[in-house]
Amino acid sequence: MIIKSAITLVLLIVAYLIASAKHDSDQQEDVVHNPSNFYHVLAANWQSSFCEKRSRKYECTTQSRERYDANHFSLHGLWPQPRDNVYCGVDEKVIKTDGRILWKKLPALDLTEGTRQQLDQVMPGTKSFLHRHEWFKHGTCYSSTAEEYYLDSIRLMNALNTSNVRDLLADNIGKTVTASQIRAAFDRSFGRGAGDKIQIVCTTDGNRELITEIKINLSAGLHQLSFEQAIQKAPDNSRSGCKQGIVDPVGMQ
Repeated sequence: MIIKSAITLVLLIVAYLIASAKHDSDQQEDVVHNPSNFYHVLAANWQSSFCEKRSRKYECTTQSRERYDANHFSLHGLWPQPRDNVYCGVDEKVIKTDGRILWKKLPALDLTEGTRQQLDQVMPGTKSFLHRHEWFKHGTCYSSTAEEYYLDSIRLMNALNTSNVRDLLADNIGKTVTASQIRAAFDRSFGRGAGDKIQIVCTTDGNRELITEIKINLSAGLHQLSFEQAIQKAPDNSRSGCKQGIVDPVGMQ
């Protein structure tokens, strides 16, 4: 009787472990292929400020006043949340290569010529193979293809770069802009409360405080949503960031 009960208990434990493993596997499958399970962060750089600390990067040495990123936001990345949701289904060798910042050695991405041309404009970091890093670390947790990941990223950046937010910074290059002004511009462009969904990132350059990046919370299901819909459905950003900063012009200041 005791032996029979022990066998029954063992069988129940095995069944539980199998069910748990299947549940975990299903959850991982959802994380990789179903972006509706979480929200996202769109990280948009002000490239001139970025380049103040990275002047040797090719995209920085070649920046000019005539280039698109001189007065438009640049794509840093689109990041599925939570923050540790990275490298979904990526080979360990690729992860190690990425971790060593050997982005040129990462596998090339399968992008159409049209998408690649748009990406080169909105993401000057492609010259340093930033797009490969962003895809393997973050994009693989967003979509099954790099094409889809970057088409959505480009669409979102185009919405930001045709908004009052972009106009505010472009019209005040070399001047100080406050967080309140930026949040108000988000509200004007994307609806009341949109300014609560952002974090403004600044960096110190000598005696100047520069606006370097804006991190924007966007909701799940980006494929079917406009920028306004996605930001309205997103959670508030708990990190307010800096209170004001200079909009840096092109060139080392």
